[in-house]
Amino acid sequence: MDSTCLKSILKATNLYFRSRASLFRPFNLAQLKYNLHLTSHRISPFCSLNGEDEISKEGTLPRGTGEAVNEASRPKILQVVLVSPQIPGNTGAIARTCAASAVGLHLVGPMAFKVDSNKLKRTGLDYWPYVVVKIHDSWADFRDYFTQQEGEKRLLAFTKKGTKVHSDFSYRKGDYLLFGSEKGGLPAEALQECNSEAYGGGTIRIPIVETYVRCLNLSVSVGIALYEASRQLNYEQLQTPVTSTDTEESFITEDIFG
Repeated sequence: MDSTCLKSILKATNLYFRSRASLFRPFNLAQLKYNLHLTSHRISPFCSLNGEDEISKEGTLPRGTGEAVNEASRPKILQVVLVSPQIPGNTGAIARTCAASAVGLHLVGPMAFKVDSNKLKRTGLDYWPYVVVKIHDSWADFRDYFTQQEGEKRLLAFTKKGTKVHSDFSYRKGDYLLFGSEKGGLPAEALQECNSEAYGGGTIRIPIVETYVRCLNLSVSVGIALYEASRQLNYEQLQTPVTSTDTEESFITEDIFG
């Protein structure tokens, strides 16, 4: 076996040496076999989108989620709803956007990751205490919750086949902005509700060049839609004082754009 082949095997099993000096270290054949065994279990053609075998909502949200804000004092001017999200990184980024814009976030199952996923925690950084997140087992559960909310409210579906452009649409207080999964979009029952006379506000699209781009990233779409709606409402949710449950100074001391 030549040195090039040996390097390839060791790199694949996390035993790749970091310096030339390590070339002279004793070769552990037993450790190599063990790592090859682990690697064979890590690689599977039946993995979910995020590499986890289980698809569920089990677990708990990142520690401290929503603890730094008093939900009762936060005005429910706009809400973001993710129906069956597939990629934890996108959901974490959206949670960060919701924290920045003082908007509530709803996660509707089934989801393709656990809510305590490390990727979800990492992309939300240390902003989880500043976003109010509600989890609903299914669309039916979310609909029950939605119908019980007081005041004016609408369901707005964001989809490639929307009938109105996002910047031409007139938003109002009480709007719930709905986004479907990265894989299949919004389910039929959600689209039907968004077009109903009772609570439906219609379907909306964000224009793109579809010749060579299938769609925008989910977190990007949410950001575009949410800030257009906020702009039309004069960023009212940002101007309303939000009562904090934490009397200490915020631990966020600098801008992080990562």
